[in-house]
Amino acid sequence: MKARTVLGAALGTVGAAVLGNRLLTRRAGDLENPLVGVERTYRWRGIETAYTVAGDPNDPDMLLLHGIYTGASSHEFEPVVEQLAEDYHVIAVDLPGFGRSERPPLVYSSTLYAEFIRDFAADVTDEPIVVSSSLTGALAVDAAGEDESEFDHLVLICPTDETTGQRPWVRTLLRTPIVGTTLYNLLASKPSIRYFYDRDGYYDSDRIDAEEVRYAWDSAHQPGARYAPASFAAGMLDPGADSAFDLKTELAALETPTTLVWGRDAELVPLREGRDLAEAADTDLVVIDYATQLPHAEHPDKFVEYLTAELLHAGPSAGRDGNFDE
Repeated sequence: MKARTVLGAALGTVGAAVLGNRLLTRRAGDLENPLVGVERTYRWRGIETAYTVAGDPNDPDMLLLHGIYTGASSHEFEPVVEQLAEDYHVIAVDLPGFGRSERPPLVYSSTLYAEFIRDFAADVTDEPIVVSSSLTGALAVDAAGEDESEFDHLVLICPTDETTGQRPWVRTLLRTPIVGTTLYNLLASKPSIRYFYDRDGYYDSDRIDAEEVRYAWDSAHQPGARYAPASFAAGMLDPGADSAFDLKTELAALETPTTLVWGRDAELVPLREGRDLAEAADTDLVVIDYATQLPHAEHPDKFVEYLTAELLHAGPSAGRDGNFDE
């Protein structure tokens, strides 16, 4: 009797988990395009990826690459796309495994993303200004360093090449059909997403928009959504996971003009790391006050003002801090 009771309870728990996971996926529904402009698709190695184009095609190309985290997508740049499109031909892409792009059950790696960035930029853009956030910043450096890809300028927002350390077992666990999906759904809950924005994304939690949290939740519950974040949570998307990669060394060797943008109060990737990186690579450093990891989302007007009025139209001024207050 006891064995039957235990077995019945176990089956009931598994059944509830399966049902709950299906309901969450259904609740998310289709993901709408959050950006102004025209949506297009780019097929890469059999993966259909979505990107949005805005602005005059005769203006310089600007490629926007969102960060990597649960629920990530090009929505990260929604506050700045329309303003940037006044002066640039903006291309904002959803990386494979995120947003409106396909999410096949691949074993995602840093090499895959660096190669995607390189190929996408070569096929879709013309010598773009590349604006890249967080871990994707390091991946963009990796992409630029391979045979010196033709990037006109790199703008890296709080870039990092190290996240949690490599734990392959985490990826294996999160990829399992029932237990992995259930654990992932806990990590991708609205409270968890809001906690991420509150802790690491925004200086002022009042600036966290409910629509931003909702979109990230919807994005995090599309079919196949857990596969890429599983690799991220395991540290397997860090560039050093696939090869010997050091952001300082790679950036210092890069001939592409580069600017670092940092939130003064960033804790996940503190400003001291930005200063060390700028000094080692002899690059320009812009510091935005009252901001953490997402200064472009929290202070879009100031971010665009610097990018358009000073950074990209002025000569290089290595090591400068641009301090913006609101």
